[in-house]
Amino acid sequence: MANTHMQLQEILFSQGFGTRRVCAGLVQQGFVELAGVPYTDPAIEMVAKELCFTVQGVAWEYHEKAYLMLHKPAGYECSQKPSTYPSIYTLLPAPIRQRGGGAAAGVQAVGRLDQDTTGLLLLSDDGKFIHRMSSPKHHVPKVYEVTAKHPVDGQQVGKLLAGVVLDDDPRPVRAAACVQTGERQFSLTLTEGKYHQVKRMVAAVGNRVEDIGGLHRSRIGALDLPADLPPGGWRWLTASDLASIAGEAAKK
Repeated sequence: MANTHMQLQEILFSQGFGTRRVCAGLVQQGFVELAGVPYTDPAIEMVAKELCFTVQGVAWEYHEKAYLMLHKPAGYECSQKPSTYPSIYTLLPAPIRQRGGGAAAGVQAVGRLDQDTTGLLLLSDDGKFIHRMSSPKHHVPKVYEVTAKHPVDGQQVGKLLAGVVLDDDPRPVRAAACVQTGERQFSLTLTEGKYHQVKRMVAAVGNRVEDIGGLHRSRIGALDLPADLPPGGWRWLTASDLASIAGEAAKK
């Protein structure tokens, strides 16, 4: 969106700060500042791209589309309407959950992680990006750090690489890579996203994933979960982040 001018109230609305009436009210009451200067005219037009502003003292930057990473902690569901555990969306600020308004407001998770699985999760409000990253035809690799209930041996690793048959598909499912990293630990790379795939593959070779702390996603494509992003933390994807994962999807 090159140098598009928008009304200030429309900028706030697009970024999730409430209804148009609420956004207009925020401006009129002097709660919106640019470079430390409060603006009180909701209809004033400005270039939206890369606009930095504060709303009630909190700094924000305009993003035409949202692309985020979240370090998913255990005990959260990847659902807008969770059944047992709290939703991952409660870990995000309200404006990100409400971006764009309407019935489909806010960001959506790119794929899901089970409630007891931790690690890297991408979220976006860009439907094309979500489809590209989650579609099986693109085969974007995802790396999982697995802790098994019982010791891992070379035979199990070999079977995971050769392929195992799951109960919902007669075709073998193969790991793109599998490297043992400890007596009960291994790193598993998958390019598909079947339901409970890692747990079912490990069960198919005669082992099982440890119930607590047994499954952690450390990488998607060429994007690693940053060591300094704590469980429950999130951040915007950078241009280089997007380039790395988009490039990975484009290879397929």
